[in-house]
Amino acid sequence: MPLEFLTEVLQQSEHVKELISQSAEEMSCVTRAIRRGLSNAKLPHDDANALEQSEAVRSKLQEASERLVVVNRALAEAVRDRVTVDHQLAAAVEQEAGARNLALHDGLTGLPNRALFNDRIEHGIAQAKRHRWTIAVIFVDLDKFKDINDTYGHLSGDSVLQTIAERLKHTNRDEDTVSRYGGDEFICLLTQIHRHSDIEAIAAKILKAIRAPCSVSVGDVKVNLSLEASIGISMFTKDGATSQALIVSADRAMYKAKEGKSGYAFSQ
Repeated sequence: MPLEFLTEVLQQSEHVKELISQSAEEMSCVTRAIRRGLSNAKLPHDDANALEQSEAVRSKLQEASERLVVVNRALAEAVRDRVTVDHQLAAAVEQEAGARNLALHDGLTGLPNRALFNDRIEHGIAQAKRHRWTIAVIFVDLDKFKDINDTYGHLSGDSVLQTIAERLKHTNRDEDTVSRYGGDEFICLLTQIHRHSDIEAIAAKILKAIRAPCSVSVGDVKVNLSLEASIGISMFTKDGATSQALIVSADRAMYKAKEGKSGYAFSQ
C-alpha cells in the first residue's frame, strides 16, 4: 500500500474523529441544557423519548470517536513502519549500487576495470556484427612509469595515474570506453569506427594529452613531469574476432610501438 495513501487515510480519519467528537460534545451540551430547563416540569412522553434517543446517539458517537482513536493509532504506527521500511530499502539499494560500482571500477582512477571493459567489448563486438561496424582496441602503456614511483614515491605515481585517467576520458568520445587495465596500462574501446584515419586521430590526441606536463606534489615542492607512452591498436575483425584476440593483438602492437619509439602502431 503506497505511503501517500496511508498518510491521506490517516489525515481523513483524524478529521472524521474530530467531527464526531465535536458533534458528541455539542449533543451532550444540548441534552444537558434541555434537562436543566425542564428539570422542574413534567416531560411529555414523546419529549422524554427524544431525550433518551439523543443521549443514545451521543453515546454511540462517543463510542465511534473512541474506536477511531484506536484506528488512528494503528494507522499512525503503520505509517511509521512504512517510512522505516522505505528508508531501509533505499539504504540497501544505495549500498548495493555502491558495491556494484566498486566491483566494476578501478579504486584509484574510477575508470572501468577489466571486468567491465570485457563486458563492454563483448557488447561492442555483438553490435559490430549486427550493424557491420568497425571497432578498435587501443592499448596504452606509460613508458618508464616505474622511474616515477622509484624517484618521487608511490603517492606521486598514483597522482600521475589519476591525471592521465582524466585526460584519456576527455580525449575519447562519449560512446567509447576507457579502462585502467592494470598498473600503468590503460585500454580504450572505440566503437562505430568508419575510417582508419579516425583511429589515428584519436591515438595522436591520446599521445598529445599524455605528453602534456604533469604536475605532482613531492612534499612541499611542485614537480612537472614529462611522460611518454606507447600505443598498440587492433581492429575487428582484421586483428581478431573475439575480445581476447583483440586485446592480445593490441598488446603486441604496443610492444612494437615501444621498440620502434613510434608512439603508436597498428597490429599486423
